[in-house]
Amino acid sequence: MKKVEINGSIFELVQGDITGQDTEAVVNAANKRLAPGGGVAGAIHRAAGPELYEECKKLGGCETGDAKITKGYELPTEYVIHTVGPVYSGTEKDEEDLRSSYRRSLEVAVKNDVDSVSFPALSTGAFGYPTEEAAEVALDEIKNFLEKDGEIDLVRMVLYGKEDYEIHMKIFESMFL
Repeated sequence: MKKVEINGSIFELVQGDITGQDTEAVVNAANKRLAPGGGVAGAIHRAAGPELYEECKKLGGCETGDAKITKGYELPTEYVIHTVGPVYSGTEKDEEDLRSSYRRSLEVAVKNDVDSVSFPALSTGAFGYPTEEAAEVALDEIKNFLEKDGEIDLVRMVLYGKEDYEIHMKIFESMFL
């Protein structure tokens, strides 16, 4: 684990399971229907129980780059912030949408008085975003947000696999240490 303080907030990087985090909210790498799927979304929906999808159905979906919030149900977190990252296409819009997914998730957290939030690596699984490019965007956008807004006490990036963790760690260290 590595961590750094930015404008009174802690930003940390850990290897682990997003569904076991003790933060007030976890971010779901959602699809536009906010339906259970594979990867992070499947794991979060399985861990939260069927009530999560029942609440998601009432939200009318979510557009790429936006974020919505629900209760956490059986997760150890109070909330789930659902965001839809881009399906990688190799265009400039990918980076804009990925930045927006992180920023909107943090804005939704602040709006709902969430003090701590855990993120997975958005769009790097089935959505095909190259991990190194996505890590650079994610870490930079979180850093930019925290530099401007100190209302969140803790932002944690949770990387499931060792290789993803090492890629993020290398970029994290080059940015902060």
